[in-house]
Amino acid sequence: MTSSDDLSCQELIELVTDYIEGILSSEDRARFESHINSCSGCRAYLAQVRRTIEIVGTLEESDIPDDAREQLLRTFRAWKRNG
Repeated sequence: MTSSDDLSCQELIELVTDYIEGILSSEDRARFESHINSCSGCRAYLAQVRRTIEIVGTLEESDIPDDAREQLLRTFRAWKRNG
């Protein structure tokens, strides 16, 4: 990505994890924040991702129903095989 390009909503979605983790280059961080400042939809998306991380971070394994746990494990195993 170049600094002269405006960041699209799709590009922001692809970068949101790196932004939250603080690993974007200063150039990409500036482009990300410029987009966030002008796009209410992406501001809402960023807030939702942050809230999800906050909520999920409080879960204990015992909080997850057995059937949901098994489905998650199947999904991750399939993803790992295909990834």
